[in-house]
Amino acid sequence: MMLSWNYNYGQCGRDLGLDLLRRPAIASSDPVIAFETAIWFWMTPQAPKPSCHDVITDQWQPSAADISAGRLPGYGVITNIINGGLECAGRNVAQVQDRISFYTRYCGMFGVDPGSNVDCDKQRPFSEGSNVFLDAAI
Repeated sequence: MMLSWNYNYGQCGRDLGLDLLRRPAIASSDPVIAFETAIWFWMTPQAPKPSCHDVITDQWQPSAADISAGRLPGYGVITNIINGGLECAGRNVAQVQDRISFYTRYCGMFGVDPGSNVDCDKQRPFSEGSNVFLDAAI
């Protein structure tokens, strides 16, 4: 998992006590920080998005707005959380199919059912809301 956009660097840096807005390269050059940022992204909900962890462990329950937007529990919502604006609602179909293929391959290797709703083709991306991180002070 990698961070993208300043709001991810800002929120993650604040939570980890790092100045990732001014020093974003440390998220890729320091292996411990790289791992910490990946776990942060996986575990942290960023409203209105749930955490990837909550989705994959069935802790997330879609709201009426989520259901209306086609966002139902399953791997497709994780793609939506990570890259919905670029990959859901019929965008970048080949890239999405690659993600699904990797996911289902690894599910098979581990002997687990990939579940329903593995794609986000019919999902609207989560609202971008306010993706500006204004309080950059650490």
